[in-house]
Amino acid sequence: MNINEEYIEEYIRSITPQNCPYLTKLEIYAKEHHVPIIEPETAQLIKVLLKLNKPNNILEVGTAIGYSALIMAEATSEDTIITTIERNESMIELANKNISHSAYKDRIRIIGGDAQEVLPHLNGTYDFIFLDGAKGQYLEFFKYCSSFLRKGGLIVSDNVLYKGMVATDNLVVKRKKTIVTRLRTFLNYINELEGYTSCVIPIGDGVALTYKED
Repeated sequence: MNINEEYIEEYIRSITPQNCPYLTKLEIYAKEHHVPIIEPETAQLIKVLLKLNKPNNILEVGTAIGYSALIMAEATSEDTIITTIERNESMIELANKNISHSAYKDRIRIIGGDAQEVLPHLNGTYDFIFLDGAKGQYLEFFKYCSSFLRKGGLIVSDNVLYKGMVATDNLVVKRKKTIVTRLRTFLNYINELEGYTSCVIPIGDGVALTYKED
């Protein structure tokens, strides 16, 4: 269950261009093995944002099978470097395999480990940051990431409405209450943060965009 009516979701997906066969193969794998990847409409949004942002350095939190990193690589120039963090060893192995078989293997680097432990040790500046890791840790991730996001850069956070539960208590599942509470805190934080402009877009599972003012 996503946040939009089924007919809206189906229509948007019907007019969204199909990905190349290689990415389509990963989509099939993710569906068959119940691996969460970004929704088609979210992937298309990211592609457009990347065309506008033209980043040199991208940071991703949450690699999974490497699908979103490959989406971002395809949508950027050959000079763009993508650093992605993943804590699950089996996902790292699979992502490395998928990336090594692509045309972008020299542009994507996977760092293994928990993002909360990895992020404090990163150096450099990033133009575009994609948060798609543990949803309950988004606020902690954001605070680290905002410190090395360049002015004029963008942080994109996925799944921020979390099946609609963030928007209404009527949908909240008891075991997800902590995550929902933390996501609400996160969204309040980024929308009130001085020096940044944020918005929440109700597509996919909810996407938040945060722009760092010049």
